[in-house]
Amino acid sequence: MGREITKDTVLCMSLAARPSNHGTRFHNFLYDELGLDYVYKAFTTTDLAAAIGGIRALGIRGCGVSMPFKEACIEYVNAMDSSAARIRSVNTIVNTDGHLRAYNTDYLAVARLLADHRVAPDHTFAVLGSGGMAKAVVAALRDAGFESGTVVARNERTGAALAEQYGYAWRSELGADRPRLLVNATPVGMAGGPAADDLPVAPEAVDAAETVFDVVALPSLTPLVRRAQAGGKRVILGSEVSALQAAEQFALYTGVRPTADQVRRASEYARG
Repeated sequence: MGREITKDTVLCMSLAARPSNHGTRFHNFLYDELGLDYVYKAFTTTDLAAAIGGIRALGIRGCGVSMPFKEACIEYVNAMDSSAARIRSVNTIVNTDGHLRAYNTDYLAVARLLADHRVAPDHTFAVLGSGGMAKAVVAALRDAGFESGTVVARNERTGAALAEQYGYAWRSELGADRPRLLVNATPVGMAGGPAADDLPVAPEAVDAAETVFDVVALPSLTPLVRRAQAGGKRVILGSEVSALQAAEQFALYTGVRPTADQVRRASEYARG
């Protein structure tokens, strides 16, 4: 007999336009591993206000937030942690007795990965995208001391605003620019999406980079990552971001911080 779910089992959830089993498998693996009376379920919604109202009304402990809800959910929470307030983007909501506090564990994960992979702040960089994940990446780059970079986004309003906020340039297309650090913070390459088999930039731009960072978690080996690996580039995977940010979420929801080995095994299970 499997783990019993009762009226006292704590529910956590996620909201995404295209829900996947990745977070569900990651969190439930650790609940089983650590003997916690929790269960995690992925959802989507066409009524964000009602969905977040349901988190509060039903006593759902935590909610992971993915595209396209990372900014739209802000008006429905009670408070913002500094990790989310600075970049005005949310990926985690924690419910404490009906009080919803928003966090951004993507930012924390990106900052740690830049340090762990020893990406030198003298690298020129281009961040592709201007959505919630791009905001986390650009903020982490600025805080890590990167001085020379460009936000590449077709949406001039959001792209130019993000670049200006952190003192970087904005361009609608990468064009002939060849940065040493290339970061994809768009859905291009995401499994199940309309551009699952595409590169987000010209192949020549990937070949010219020294470090390629793709925040897309599924699949782990996106077309961009495969191209970069074939060229011998230093590569930072979206699955690394996913694992680290999910571990932070797990700790916020449960008060228990899993070990590095537990996070590794949960991540492997989630990708299985």
